[in-house]
Amino acid sequence: MANLIKNLLLVTGMSGAGKSVSLNCLEDIGYYCIDNMPPVLLKHITSLTSENNLSYNNIENFAIVVDSRSLDFEGLLIAIEYLRKDQKLNLKILFLDANDDILVKRFKETRRVHPLSKQGSVLEGIQLERNLLTTIREIADYIIDTSYLSSTQLKIEVSKQVVFKKTNFDINIMSFGFKHGAPIDCDYVFDVRFLPNPFYIEEMRPLTGLDKEVADYVLDRDDTKELIEKIVSLLEFVIPKYGEIAKNQILIGIGCSGGQHRSVAIAEKINAFLKDKHNSYVWHRDLDKFRKGH
Repeated sequence: MANLIKNLLLVTGMSGAGKSVSLNCLEDIGYYCIDNMPPVLLKHITSLTSENNLSYNNIENFAIVVDSRSLDFEGLLIAIEYLRKDQKLNLKILFLDANDDILVKRFKETRRVHPLSKQGSVLEGIQLERNLLTTIREIADYIIDTSYLSSTQLKIEVSKQVVFKKTNFDINIMSFGFKHGAPIDCDYVFDVRFLPNPFYIEEMRPLTGLDKEVADYVLDRDDTKELIEKIVSLLEFVIPKYGEIAKNQILIGIGCSGGQHRSVAIAEKINAFLKDKHNSYVWHRDLDKFRKGH
């Protein structure tokens, strides 16, 4: 059943202060994100977050960037006042700021034009924007000064300050066969080719690690059990550490020769250990190749 109260995070602040980086971070931790929404449309967010909207009623956390590109600061304040009266919305405002000299430097490096710059002067646009955003900054729930933060540090700060956090960690477990190529996007790859291969047992050759006979053959070994225990232990150790750097998902590769027997059985077993505590998923990259006779 959908949560009747939705969390809405309004992301605003100075141009060049890191709203795009912050929005990427929020998307990674489970927010439904919308960039550059005109303030006049903010009132309609209530229809998007309504429990009667079947397309979005399973989404609890929304993040919307509204900034100087809209050129409607008065409309933004009116929309905020309207949304704060909605008892089905938990509205918070995140304001991103930075020193003028840092903002000028960032605009020069990216060769972007400030949205409020009338005569081509970046500093003029920054000073005008700062004056126009004074009231919104005063009512913000979170203020982050990004002057001396790297992109990674900013993601960590956003993840720490924002209260509507995704509580579970995404673990994607992929089985694969080395003969079809090792994956290049995994955070960890474990090679299980040192285990006996069911391929060389005639009655198991046409089966896969999803079949009980193969799974039992692979998993009912002391070295397999020890391997799985060590992999699960490693993941339980690193997952909290990843949370400290705003990383919320990892891809684990389990590889054998063909991606048919050993890696499949072990990936399934690891997923069984993790799925009750985390958002753990398993998929078998090369099983379709086996089924098609490749």
